[in-house]
Amino acid sequence: MTERLIIVGGVAAGMSAATRARRINKELEIVVYEKTGYVSYGACGFPYFIKGDVPEIDALLIRSPQEFAKQNIEVFVQHEITAIDPVAKTVQVQNLRSGRTFTDHWDKLILATGGKSVPPPLPGIDLNGIFSLRTVEDALAIKCWLQEKQPQNAVIIGGGYIGLEMAEAFSAYGIKVTIVEAQPQILPTIDADMAVYIEEELRARGVELYLGHKVKALDGDAPLRRVIALTAAKVNGHDAAAFVKTATSQARVRSVLTSGAGFPAEMVIIGTGTKPAVDVAQAAGVEIGPFRAIRVNSRQQTNIPNIYAAGAASEVYHLVAEQPVLLPLATTASKQGRVAGTNAAGGSDHFSGVVGTAVVKMFDLHIAQTGLTAKYAQYFGFDVECATISATAHAHYMPNNSPIHVKLVYEKRTHRLLGAQIIGKEGVAKRIDIIATALHAGWTTFDLAKLDLSYAPPFAPVWDPILVAANVASK
Repeated sequence: MTERLIIVGGVAAGMSAATRARRINKELEIVVYEKTGYVSYGACGFPYFIKGDVPEIDALLIRSPQEFAKQNIEVFVQHEITAIDPVAKTVQVQNLRSGRTFTDHWDKLILATGGKSVPPPLPGIDLNGIFSLRTVEDALAIKCWLQEKQPQNAVIIGGGYIGLEMAEAFSAYGIKVTIVEAQPQILPTIDADMAVYIEEELRARGVELYLGHKVKALDGDAPLRRVIALTAAKVNGHDAAAFVKTATSQARVRSVLTSGAGFPAEMVIIGTGTKPAVDVAQAAGVEIGPFRAIRVNSRQQTNIPNIYAAGAASEVYHLVAEQPVLLPLATTASKQGRVAGTNAAGGSDHFSGVVGTAVVKMFDLHIAQTGLTAKYAQYFGFDVECATISATAHAHYMPNNSPIHVKLVYEKRTHRLLGAQIIGKEGVAKRIDIIATALHAGWTTFDLAKLDLSYAPPFAPVWDPILVAANVASK
């Protein structure tokens, strides 16, 4: 009898799982349910679409449901899984277009539900002009608002990756950009001494930073509309509640309020991060780890037989910390999905783990990290030492030379590499990948210092910044 695989979620992890499962098992029935209206897209390209570097959203859509159908993979968009029965091996599905609910049966189930934006419980959070950025629909809505409303002021709540990328995107429209971050530094995933270089670049680009500021409320034109609606209702003898609802549904955000200041804003981006979408899985008895993500083993199996999980909804093993963590990155999701799809289809594969390598571009500055920062290494119990150097990205006499800043984090007694952060205008991604490779190999700073790296004046100094940092650490 043919087995049926249901995949919940159709982005990086889900569609990687579906494609791999089809390669492993040509006879397997594969069905994908996706809550939004799109599958298989490059979400990391959204800020570049909004900015205009990518002219059309279609460029970010990798494959359509019709293309997957040619592989005998059935994809349903705008279908949400509302319940899982692990005993009966069924899922409850709601068609979000029609509202109809039905039951589907599975032999194997892969949960690739990703993360979800959780709007902070702030007064005024439901005003128009307030956006998060996770889906194709979000990206389209933001660009439409920019083009139609032509805002003069934008506030970004949260100084993480999305916040940095959107600051660049908004600046391309000539908008005054303000970033409000609750932590005392920008990009809290890196160490504070490295974040200083990012803060300097943002201010040089005209972006206003308010660090250590917690947003208290979002204010709009709703109060005035409410007064007008109530007055009109009383005068005309109509239902006041209905008038208020109609009036405030069109209310737009006008400012962002913190405990110490207020900032004008005709649009707001909520960039405070996401949480794993695990509510339905947890209700079905799937084990959830301390980071509120689905616990999986190296085969991407959950605690329930025949149920797998992959992507931003699941934990991932960190090779340096040597324990499961939450690292919702697209590269990780795709790899986990591939493993889950292989095993669900009857093959055998293992996901060994990650070191947490990431890079982001903000204006001309490139910011990269891998492994553990100093603060997270201490959190995980390491006795930490750091070596931080500033050098040049290529030979000092070459034109358009620019500085590059390297921070190595290592264990004090053994000199085992624990992580690195690199910031500069060129050569950053190449160099962070070298450190990531060293972390996978379990190298020390002494091993790193012996590397035979390429040299030519346009590309690097004789002593590459990585080697300089490794030598400083090894003294």
